[in-house]
Amino acid sequence: MGIKLTKKQTLVYNYIAEFIKSHGVSPSYRDICAGLGLSSVSAVAEHVDNLVRIGALRKSPGTARSLEVVDFTYPETVVLFRERMAVAPEEDLEVLRKAAEILGLDLGEENV
Repeated sequence: MGIKLTKKQTLVYNYIAEFIKSHGVSPSYRDICAGLGLSSVSAVAEHVDNLVRIGALRKSPGTARSLEVVDFTYPETVVLFRERMAVAPEEDLEVLRKAAEILGLDLGEENV
């Protein structure tokens, strides 16, 4: 994952991802609270809101169980960056590397 998460955010993110994989729907805040042993539903809401704000999760306001885990692998974007870097003039390479870093893309060692 390219975005830096705190330990608690990582726990919440991973729990949601695994829950969706196992159940086919996102967990409720109460599911997350119980599953991770968090102190309150408001603590879960705060973590989820922060994960949405930084782009790790998406949710539809006003809809129950609407959490969606964002795929950070961006396979199409990585391919495009690699192709562009292969033909880019030297002066553009640093800009492309910095953009990839900001996006959290893993371009592999050969392109860094």
